[in-house]
Amino acid sequence: MSSCQLPEGYKQTEVGVILEDWDVKPLGDIVTFTNGKAHENDIQDFGNYIVVNSKFISTEGEVKKYSGICRCETYKGNILMVMSDVPNGRAIAKCFLVDKECAYTVNQRICSLAIKEADPKFIFYRLNRNSYYLQFDDGVKQTNLRRDEVLSCPLPIPPLPEQRAIAAALSDVDALIASLDKLIAKQRHLKTATMQQLLTGKKRLPGFGEGKGYKQTEVGVIPEDWDVTPLAEIGQSLIGLTYKPENTREHGTLVLRSSNVQNDQLAYEDNVYVDSALPLPSRVIVEEGDILICVRNGSRQLIGKCALIDTGAAGSAFGAFMSVFRTKLSGFVFYQFQSDVIQKQINEIMGATINQITNKDMARFQIPLPPLEEEQRAIATVISDMDAAISALETRRAKTQAIKQGMMQQLLTGRVRLTIDSASQ
Repeated sequence: MSSCQLPEGYKQTEVGVILEDWDVKPLGDIVTFTNGKAHENDIQDFGNYIVVNSKFISTEGEVKKYSGICRCETYKGNILMVMSDVPNGRAIAKCFLVDKECAYTVNQRICSLAIKEADPKFIFYRLNRNSYYLQFDDGVKQTNLRRDEVLSCPLPIPPLPEQRAIAAALSDVDALIASLDKLIAKQRHLKTATMQQLLTGKKRLPGFGEGKGYKQTEVGVIPEDWDVTPLAEIGQSLIGLTYKPENTREHGTLVLRSSNVQNDQLAYEDNVYVDSALPLPSRVIVEEGDILICVRNGSRQLIGKCALIDTGAAGSAFGAFMSVFRTKLSGFVFYQFQSDVIQKQINEIMGATINQITNKDMARFQIPLPPLEEEQRAIATVISDMDAAISALETRRAKTQAIKQGMMQQLLTGRVRLTIDSASQ
């Protein structure tokens, strides 16, 4: 774009068209750089803390526990940036704004940036996963940002009052996202507690179990009118598809794998397809109401995670490290797989062997089962309604995150300007 084509009040710079009263400065003019010292522990952000060996470092006293480690300390208002990551690891140039009045310790993979003459929050929003740094991630080897690469990043910088206004607007959205995160976590905790009560009969829904007592069984105390039933008596377990790399395609028949199960729901961010012309046995094709279960994985924590097949997923295939449990009681049994009842049985068979659940193991799993289908459906409905409420919150969070991204595109480039309160001038 030539200067004669520029909108009034804008100018052409090395970072593109910006407002005339904005400047372009290298990061080195805005911050003081300090690199962390070498030790073997990786550092990552977790909530509002920097974590060493999964221990929160939130006070100076806790930092002193690591006094044997050569360290770089950083304080409130500083920005930490990841300088080293595996290719395409999505951590390179990830930033963390220190917002606590305390010391943090960082390793050689992290640098600390002390802000000299700018609003720390504004600089944080400008730097976090900045596209300038992503060009150094070639996707082939370990990505390492050098000091001069970090400090040479050009940033469009508005006057300080506008920096503060932009940071405040984005912080408000971040606060809303954080409140939604807390609400989602609270609802998940409530769902877990409700499942443990309803799926074992410790709490009966209105209209069921009046006057009934309890009995001790191999899966714990359950209502005296319930039974302990092995899964083999109420359904069947099916083995997944084994396929070769040469059978995969960019499009075709979706093969559901462990990555397609996230938070007890189907997810489609990491898909594998096989040639749709490939003849597939009917047993590897999922039907609505099937329970898709991870039965083999390198990570023990993933064994047993599951999702319920809906109309959208029906007709897909599922991989050899997965299993499908097919039953007419899918709603009730699906939630039993999420409960402690089956999870405890999974842990008992793991032992020191390979992380897997065989069809024989699955058949022997036992669950508490109400005799009346009406009670089974009622329990599943209550928990399903809680899932729907959580899903609605997650949708709202995703929309809020998208709004934030749009705001950043507009505010951090000056395409939209905020009204500056004269008191902040």
